[in-house]
Amino acid sequence: MITIHHLGRSQSERIVWLCEELGLRYRLVRYERDPVTQLAPPALQAVHPLGAAPVIEDGGLKLAESAAIVEYIIARHGGGRLKLAAEHPDFAQFLYWFHFSNGNLQPAIGRAMFMDRAQLPAGHPVQAAVQGRLARVVEAVETRLGEAPYLAGAAFTAADVMTVVSFTTMRFFLPIDLGPRPNIRAYLQRIGERPAYRRAMAASDPQR
Repeated sequence: MITIHHLGRSQSERIVWLCEELGLRYRLVRYERDPVTQLAPPALQAVHPLGAAPVIEDGGLKLAESAAIVEYIIARHGGGRLKLAAEHPDFAQFLYWFHFSNGNLQPAIGRAMFMDRAQLPAGHPVQAAVQGRLARVVEAVETRLGEAPYLAGAAFTAADVMTVVSFTTMRFFLPIDLGPRPNIRAYLQRIGERPAYRRAMAASDPQR
């Protein structure tokens, strides 16, 4: 059975959700953030040197990095489900959006968070550049979801598992105004109706 080391209110919820979608049994070990700093507890460093989540244990294997974990679980335990084969017409879209979250969306949100905490004066060029980048990244998602119901295309895939946390759980750290983003809002509603997603959120962050 896979053990998932999960930090509350973090991207490690992706792994819980993935296991629920694939119908895999898992053991969940939860960690809470420091109430003042919102940082991960020292106990996570005993699990992995980076002291961050997610981390999984599978037999004698210990693996970190959410994208790597998602690919590993799909390949080793998921029978290749929730990913598209190379011959699928949407294969390139799947690859792009699977990597988009950690390659563009999460970094853009992270930079905006740091700039917000730095409290730079209004109109500061770095602040403007960071906010502009975030707006373009979010608009890319909005545009894509106007073309297809899910990021890879017609089918729900691991690209969606990787992306949703940026618009849901990350709101606790940096709210993004989705008022002018009807496609993203409709997408999140579709995701929220998935039984596996509901089970995953109840297990990973029951207090939110």
